[in-house]
Amino acid sequence: MTGRTNIFVRPVIRYSMKFFYRHRVSFGFICLFLALAFTVGVCCYALTVTSVAETRRFTVVLDAGHGGIDGGVVGINTGMKESDVNLSLTRILAARLEDAGLNVVLTRKTEAGLYGAATSGYKRRDMKARAEVIKKNTPALVISVHQNFFSLHDRRGAQVFYRKGFEQAKTLACLIQTSFNEMEECVKKSDALVGDYYILNCSDYPSVITECGFLSNAEDEKLLVTKEYQEKIAAAITVGVLSFLSLSASGD
Repeated sequence: MTGRTNIFVRPVIRYSMKFFYRHRVSFGFICLFLALAFTVGVCCYALTVTSVAETRRFTVVLDAGHGGIDGGVVGINTGMKESDVNLSLTRILAARLEDAGLNVVLTRKTEAGLYGAATSGYKRRDMKARAEVIKKNTPALVISVHQNFFSLHDRRGAQVFYRKGFEQAKTLACLIQTSFNEMEECVKKSDALVGDYYILNCSDYPSVITECGFLSNAEDEKLLVTKEYQEKIAAAITVGVLSFLSLSASGD
């Protein structure tokens, strides 16, 4: 049986060797392709894991402006309180940033303010409590969400403010403003502006105020009170935030 087996096996081996020899170049390319594909796959996986790990290093503090007895401004047609719009939008934004892998902290989580008892000096206590949340969490950046109001009802659009002389905050503000300007609902492109506000001055972390639109303008108000538009605003802010963190991580 061994002799017969060899009679059949040897030709098969010789044929296989000739076949591989004739197609050695093709097999070489196939092996190279498989090796490259494996390498690229491993690298992509590593980059994905690294990207998630990198974003998880960053903490973002979101500040929903006003709250409690301080309702802020109100919509001219709906009577919607600014504080309610701010909180709703902030929650949507928080979810988006968390989905991107960021650690998100809210200064105000409910409709209530942070001042404790509604007695004299409540506004000062409220702002101080927000500052304490910021300092406690050592964030990569701070975003305070607000809505605007102006005596001339034709004014509309989103506007971002930053502290004068704070280059990192200016960069963050400009990136978010650019993202706002690229929204299809934008009727007039704006520049980020210098602002002298407590939330911008209370810490040395890059901080901006996003005035997401004018509740004094009927068209802006109609948009701002809807979840659909709030999602779009949150998406625009998220683009600016991730762009800023990417620049920060690269050292630019």
